[in-house]
Parts: sequence; structure tokens; C-alpha cells
Amino acid sequence: MSEGYENRLASSDEASAGSESRRLSRREFLRVAGIAGAAISVGTGLSAVLAGCGGEATTTTAGAETTAPPTTAASTSSTAATSTSVSSGAEAGRAVKIGVVSPQTGPLATFGIADKWSADLTAKTVADGLVLGDGKKHPVTVLFRDTQSDSNRAAQVAGDLIANDKVDMVVAGGSPDTVNPVADQAEALGTPSLSVFCPWGVFLFGRGGSFEKPFKWTYGLLLGLEQVVTCWVDMFQKTPTNKKVAFLAPNSADGLAWVDEKTGAPPFFKAAGYTLVIPQPFQPGSDDFTAQISEFKKQGCEVLAGANTTPDFTNFWKQSLQQGFKPPVASMGLALGFPQAAEAIGPSVYGLLAEGAWHRTFPFKDSLTGMTCDELAADFEKTTNSEYTGAIGGHAKISWAVDVLQRAPDLDDKETILAAIQSTKLETILGPIDMTAPIDANPADPMGKRPHPNIVKPVMTGQQWVKGTTWPYEVVVVSNSLAPTVPTVPIQAMKYL
Repeated sequence: MSEGYENRLASSDEASAGSESRRLSRREFLRVAGIAGAAISVGTGLSAVLAGCGGEATTTTAGAETTAPPTTAASTSSTAATSTSVSSGAEAGRAVKIGVVSPQTGPLATFGIADKWSADLTAKTVADGLVLGDGKKHPVTVLFRDTQSDSNRAAQVAGDLIANDKVDMVVAGGSPDTVNPVADQAEALGTPSLSVFCPWGVFLFGRGGSFEKPFKWTYGLLLGLEQVVTCWVDMFQKTPTNKKVAFLAPNSADGLAWVDEKTGAPPFFKAAGYTLVIPQPFQPGSDDFTAQISEFKKQGCEVLAGANTTPDFTNFWKQSLQQGFKPPVASMGLALGFPQAAEAIGPSVYGLLAEGAWHRTFPFKDSLTGMTCDELAADFEKTTNSEYTGAIGGHAKISWAVDVLQRAPDLDDKETILAAIQSTKLETILGPIDMTAPIDANPADPMGKRPHPNIVKPVMTGQQWVKGTTWPYEVVVVSNSLAPTVPTVPIQAMKYL
């Protein structure tokens, strides 16, 4: 399977490896797909995902102020959209509750900002009442709960939403640290759950699942490491280099997973003809990267890659430029996912590459509001008075949840909600969802869409930070090898300002 997957990575239109590839063990899949630690730009890594999710649940009340600190949003109560109502005289139905578990504070709070905007937009959209699958018009309550960017708390508030607030569905996004503990609680407590912004391999294997053992209650629109590396390689190949990659990694669970010769990035780069130079991993929070920079210069590396936090990469990048290490191609997972990261790095961010599952130029419409991706970005900027972020794509989870409820004929029977999830055919701002499509013969195929019965993959693109016209730092799409309908602009040379 490893050889078959390497060939697939190098040429995505090659014939499928066949049905045997779907019967991989967890260890075998990790060996060929390198899923561990793959949060990349849309969240954090694997280390906290596998941590325990226990702890006492937090008591909350439906419709009340969220359990987050006072700066976070209150639960949003609303009645549903006229655009989705079939009749103004529909019989009144009971209140329907959607629980949103979100990192509104802490290191992942950039996701929470977008989630708050999404909940407010939903409230406005459904303000006149929502007719659901039972033909009745229902008030809809969106209950927000803050994880404080902590996986244990994510589990606690998810359990509380289900057991105490009696939500009909729970949705989550913003890295595995949020998604996995929420999904585990939903699975254990028999409640339908939808997730976005998490590597599908971590969602599947990190929760004890397998290709032969689907989950019952938990589903996701989830990216794959095979997509991320394919986008990286496509961007790297647009600039002539010697294909020597300086790979920077911290001495952490995530960093060590990325540099593992069997389960990390090396097999992917080797398949594409690249050689990795991996120095001794540094301690997170280090102030001096001279040893790593010296090794990269000594080896003549002309490409930079890795997975690091914004503070660590910011220090490394500034020291690299000071010490004369200026690779013509540079990317960094985790560090470059948000405008806030670009602002922290400063003008030398111009030309740096990233990967992204959402951009305002995506040619999709939101099923809930009818707005295009560009219109959603404009609304976010007007509402928040800040630059739009790729985390806006997380709005897809609420739109998906509403679509499911509109098709479920009996909201008091969770099995009918489950059946509606499994029959989803929907365009979202993260790309199309077709839960009725056949399962991919090769789950590690970067062009595949359904690696597992509980999972469909979003669109993935390669992006670059450039000098903007509206904002100082703007990201543009420069690679659409996995998303040909997404428009691109030419890649720019590094500026090293």
C-alpha cells in the first residue's frame, strides 16, 4: 500500500489501489498517510487530542449567558428564516436547540471569533421562524459554549449541552482539541454531531475508530494530510529549486510526529522527489535558532517547511533573514493560518505559503443564507471591523446542521436526524457534501472525497500571503490542484522585506 500511495501522491490521476487499501490497520494507515499531528493552519496538532477528556461537566441553562468569561457571546435565540419557511401559517413546533462548542478564548480563540459571527448571522437569517422536516415552524436556539482552548473543557461543555440542555444536535470545529472530545461525548450519549476543521485521520483513529468500524452518531467535513502535502508540493514546484527542504520542527508531540520517518512528512516529500533536512528539534519557546539555521545553510536548502506555532516561527524567520538563510520557497504549517499571524510576523510574511480549506474566492454559496463566499467575507469584515479569516469556513457546520433538521421528519426521534445526515447532498462554503457517494477505494488518495462512511473531505488549496489593497496582509490562492474550480493568481517570489 505504501508504494501505491506514494505513486498516487506523485500522480493523482493514477488508477486506484483497489478495495484492499480500505482494509488498512490503524498502524498501516499512519505509516502510509502520516496523519499524526496534521492540524496544519486550521488548528493545533495531535498532542492534546489523545489526552483524557474527563472532568466534571459545567452546568448551564438553555438560552442563558454562555459559561465563558463575560467577554464571550451569549447564547443566541432566534426563530427561523423566511427563506426556508414553506408557509407563514405552519403549525408551531417546539424549540430546537443546536449546541456549538467553540474555542472562544485561549490560544485558539481566532476560531471562536468566526463562530460568534456565524451564530449572529444565523440568528438574523432565521429571525422569522424555521420550518423543519416535520412541517412545523420552530424557534431555534443556538447555544454557545467556550472550550477555553482546552480539550478537557470541550468534553465537559459538550456533555453538559447534551445531558442538561438537551440539544438536538451538537457541532464543533477549530482543531482536534475541540472536535475529538466533543465527538466522543456525542457518540457516548447518542446525539447527532457534525464537525469541521480537523484532520480526518485524527478524528477516526484518535477516537479508536477504524475503516471496518464506523461511528454511529458523529460525522465530519474533514481535511486529510494527503491533501495538505499535495498542496504544499504543488506550490513548491512552481518555483525552480534543488528540492532540498529545510524542515523545522519543535521537540513536542506534534513536531516529532511530523518528522517521523515512517508516519510523518518524509514519505510524502520523498514520493515527490524532495529531500528533507531535519536538524535536532528545538525546544518550544526557544530564543535561539542558530543551530537549525546553520544546518539548513550548510546543506544548501532552497525550500522551507514545517509545523510550528506563530511565536516560534516568528522568532525563527527573523533570525533566518538576519543570518542570511533566505530560501526562495517557504511555508509553515500551523503558524500562518490567520491574519493575526501575518501581523505578528510583519512585512517579511509577504511571499510565505500556507494551505487553506477556505477563501473568499471559493465558488460556493452558503445554503443557509444564500450568500457567496465573498459576500460572507465582506459581512464578517463589516460586522467585526477586522480582516476576514479562513475560520469563516466553519460556518458550514451550522448550515449543515440546519439542512439536516429541515429534512428530518421527526425531531424527537434522533434516528431520523441520523438518517438525514447520512443522506446529505449539500453545497457548503467548504465544498460539496455527498454522504451518499461511494467510499473511496484508496482512503489516502488526495483526490478522493469519502475516505470513510462518517467522513467527507472539504476543498483544499494552496495560498500565499501578499501585500494587500484593503488590508496590509492578504492571502491569495496560488494552487488549485485539488480544487480546479477555485480561481488562482500567479505565485509571487519571496520579498524578504
